[in-house]
Amino acid sequence: MSGGERTHVASLLTPAHETWRARRDRRRAACDLRTRASTRSGRPERDERVHHLPPNGEPGPAALRSPIGLRVPKHQDTSGTWAAAYPFLAGGTTEPDGVFVGQDATTGASFTFDPWVLYQRGRITAPNVVIAGIVGAGKSALAKSLYLRGLAFGRRVYVPCDPKGEHTVIAEAVGGKAIQLGPGLPARLNPLDPGPRPSSISDDEWTAQVQSRRRALLGALAETTLGRTLTPVEHTTADIALAAAIRAVNGVPVLPAVVDLLLRPDRVDDPDGRLAEDGRPVAHALRRLVAGDLAGMFDGPSTVVFDPSLPMLSLDLSRVAENSTALSVLMTCASAWMEAALADPDGGQRWVVYDEAWRLMAHPPLLRRMDAHWRLARHYGIANLLVFHKLSDLDNVGDAGSAARAIATSLLANAETRIIYRQETDQLGPTGAALGLTSAERARLPFLGLGQGLWKVRNETTLVSHQLHDVEADLFSSDHRMVT
Repeated sequence: MSGGERTHVASLLTPAHETWRARRDRRRAACDLRTRASTRSGRPERDERVHHLPPNGEPGPAALRSPIGLRVPKHQDTSGTWAAAYPFLAGGTTEPDGVFVGQDATTGASFTFDPWVLYQRGRITAPNVVIAGIVGAGKSALAKSLYLRGLAFGRRVYVPCDPKGEHTVIAEAVGGKAIQLGPGLPARLNPLDPGPRPSSISDDEWTAQVQSRRRALLGALAETTLGRTLTPVEHTTADIALAAAIRAVNGVPVLPAVVDLLLRPDRVDDPDGRLAEDGRPVAHALRRLVAGDLAGMFDGPSTVVFDPSLPMLSLDLSRVAENSTALSVLMTCASAWMEAALADPDGGQRWVVYDEAWRLMAHPPLLRRMDAHWRLARHYGIANLLVFHKLSDLDNVGDAGSAARAIATSLLANAETRIIYRQETDQLGPTGAALGLTSAERARLPFLGLGQGLWKVRNETTLVSHQLHDVEADLFSSDHRMVT
């Protein structure tokens, strides 16, 4: 390349910070110079669009610049093809009109969730939700924000057992009610109350339902206290005493009346005289609620009224949280007390929150009641929310192959929304096997930050960063004693 041609090519390149007027004048002068050079040499003029650049590119400000524009042909294709060509572009995994949760950590888009919306649109077939995470990962804050934000969409909230009293302040803040139960407290619940009656049920059906719930409750309370299942004879004695107590008051019976009839069978039509012998274990098991360490909570007519129209109702059992047996008995009674409202198909859409679930699943009677609520969630219009620390907690329920272990495992199977917060490394194997996680998803779990969770909604997985408003953060805080 001659010196003139090199000067011409360099003049066509655009130096940095050059104005368009200066570039136009420079290119005109370069074209005139080339025309004069070709006339002197006698060679034909070449197409000015063809240029020969130095092998190593132009030095200085003109480096990497080209005298002609770069034109790339357009290519059109489907979003599915582009998702594979550029994997960092992905669509949202939830419906846009759900409850705002936070941010999709991969795409940066807003992440929303609502089990009723997803069910209505065929995205899921079971509205139940399971949240698992180590202490301090943010799982309780997520559970609280899900039901609190759902109140604006017309949902209501029931907390059948609040062992730490964390939901009390929220219930009071939203205009709901928190009933505190424990020795020495004024609140009293009669678990044999019929509860609110659905408007669509007949008299005979309602009588049968109430009688069935009362029988199941007496059996569950006795089994919890005795630590074993009742024999058929013991079930019969409880039924006889319950029927006699109903006839005696011609209305709503109370537990002291049932216990008294079991301990004094001479007041019951018992021609064979076997009720005193066969029903004695049941009588002493139920007596604990009347004259034992749980006296004063379930031994008389109710002093509080269950109002299903309230936005939130919570049963605060923090006064007995350290006594596992007492907590189980209280939870059994409280569940029966709430069951009438939960079983009303016209009760609307409701969250039922089981916090610190590892405490509850150790008791088979409670586990069976929870399983019944989960299986009938679609019929009742409820979404059960189960919160515990790790999935291996399910392995601590009953013996391997037992009915209790099978029920605990079915709770996970009947929840198509699983949210996993930070897990320790020794839990990666059980968690991955239970949820079908990939190796990349398993490896991410120990390094999730505060409020970050792996959401598995049916077959779709999303990494979500939960976001809280300042008011919510103050309302949900559970570490006041650690930071003050």
